[in-house]
Amino acid sequence: MAKIEDLRTKSDDELAVELAELKREQFNLRFQSATNQLERPARIQEVRRDVARIKTLQNERAASATAKA
Repeated sequence: MAKIEDLRTKSDDELAVELAELKREQFNLRFQSATNQLERPARIQEVRRDVARIKTLQNERAASATAKA
């Protein structure tokens, strides 16, 4: 699980890469769930929240960039 403090230290590019990885993992977890092969059902919720954390951080950075401009 990603902590917000750890995410804040990453660059925009690193966040985009991590977001893509989490989206891929979320996709795989969804398929595992559909075929009843999921070992940790709570991981779906963890990944979903991590995606939300990253998107929130990206939105905050975009808002602050437009406010400065």
